[in-house]
Amino acid sequence: MAKVKKQPRPKAVTPKGFRDYFGAEVTQRKAMLDKISEVYQLYGFEALESSAVETVEALGKFLPDVDRPNEGVFAWQEDDDADWLALRYDLTAPLARVYAQYRNDLPTPYRRYAMGPVWRNEKPGPGRFRQFYQCDADTVGASSVAADAEICAMLADTLEAVGIPRGDYIVRVNNRKVLNGVLESIGLSDDLIVNPRPMTLDEAALALYSDMVKRNIESISRLDVLRQIDKFDKVGREGVKQLLTAGRKDDSGAFIDGVGLPDEAAERVISFLTAKSSNSAETLENLKVAVGSSAIGREGVAELEMISELLAYQGYEADRIVIDPSVVRGLGYYTGPVYEAELTFEINDEKGRPRQFGSVAGGGRYDDLVKRFTGQEVPATGVSIGVDRLLAALQAKGRMTKETVGPVIVTVMDRDRMAHYQSIVGELRAAGIRAEVYLGNPKNFGNQLKYADKRNAPLAIIEGSDEAERGVVQVKDLVLGAEIAKTASLEEWKGQPAQSEVKRSELVAVIKKMLG
Repeated sequence: MAKVKKQPRPKAVTPKGFRDYFGAEVTQRKAMLDKISEVYQLYGFEALESSAVETVEALGKFLPDVDRPNEGVFAWQEDDDADWLALRYDLTAPLARVYAQYRNDLPTPYRRYAMGPVWRNEKPGPGRFRQFYQCDADTVGASSVAADAEICAMLADTLEAVGIPRGDYIVRVNNRKVLNGVLESIGLSDDLIVNPRPMTLDEAALALYSDMVKRNIESISRLDVLRQIDKFDKVGREGVKQLLTAGRKDDSGAFIDGVGLPDEAAERVISFLTAKSSNSAETLENLKVAVGSSAIGREGVAELEMISELLAYQGYEADRIVIDPSVVRGLGYYTGPVYEAELTFEINDEKGRPRQFGSVAGGGRYDDLVKRFTGQEVPATGVSIGVDRLLAALQAKGRMTKETVGPVIVTVMDRDRMAHYQSIVGELRAAGIRAEVYLGNPKNFGNQLKYADKRNAPLAIIEGSDEAERGVVQVKDLVLGAEIAKTASLEEWKGQPAQSEVKRSELVAVIKKMLG
């Protein structure tokens, strides 16, 4: 008889691109979400919790840098003839579906905020996970740029509410219409730009690595141009120019194909990206020059002027919100104003090199997204905050630690008195003090104190039969004890300065005072 093959044990590993969150990380995220929701509600937004699963058709083709709707998402088909389903990759696409489905029951404008995890089936990297939290607020049904100005103001207020002070952040605002006007002025239509003239053999030889020669294509996608422009902060002026034309080598030495714009067209785009001046008024004047006679471009500049004026009336000056043409936003569905919140302080990367922390939130106007469902244009604008990045920023600045204070630990000196120990912990909890009884093997008292240390407990309560007879308990200050142990002599440590005896009847009051 053949020997039955033993079933291998499953590996206890987190799937690639995912991670687990423990204690302090979970509670700190919840606290941050609570603060953000307070600001959102202050602005009149209502909570919405939509399904984590959507049809691939409903999600659409709006995930950045992919050509098919089921790339970049976790998708599956339950039956051969059933719809493809996918985990949501953001909170905006589900909002478009919700509004289209319930539009007759919802107020117009509809102002909602949503918080929760989203999933991206993308290559993970340092600090880049396939599951992460987003925190969105959107206004659907308002065409006025006052809605965009309000989102920018609310974003600034939110950053300050969670602990990012003025001077450590900036909200940058642009308008996709302005960029469209610039692209229109160089001959790039809504969809494609046709190569203005055939290349000579000499020019083809000089442009050997250009996108147009290598792939022998005759047109350039506007979306490809937008994606390269969106890298301005990462690669700078010269890097974007190379990406718009023949291509460039990245830090690893790999060659990245360029879009294939002629040099003069790429230079005009660069001039637009660098139009930012020391004040918004000058920036707006530079943008008027950049868009030339383009009607859509001038409309975009006028909208930026209105946003700037509305924010100024509310007291949001250039130290908090600025007009910045380099903000593009990579998603294809933005149709008007776009904005991004950037943290301006420096941190050290994994190699100890100083760098700016970068973007933690972004959004914009997307007037065509709901139209996919209804056939009618519905104006909408909104913002998404990366909660995990905000938490990382606060930790990097030392404004938030990865540890939280644990519960008060009631130790067990006598198994037969467990009910009495439970009565102690019950009194503490009734007084609002986080507490627990040690539920492991109480035989080794040292193990109980080691457990308390692992829980980051501030205090331990000790009551043996002797203390019970005298109506007292011992309270050990674990924080003070740890500090004393670093510097005290053996005799000083044996003096138990971190441990005190208190009356049992006064225990709750003493614990409250010690916790401060």
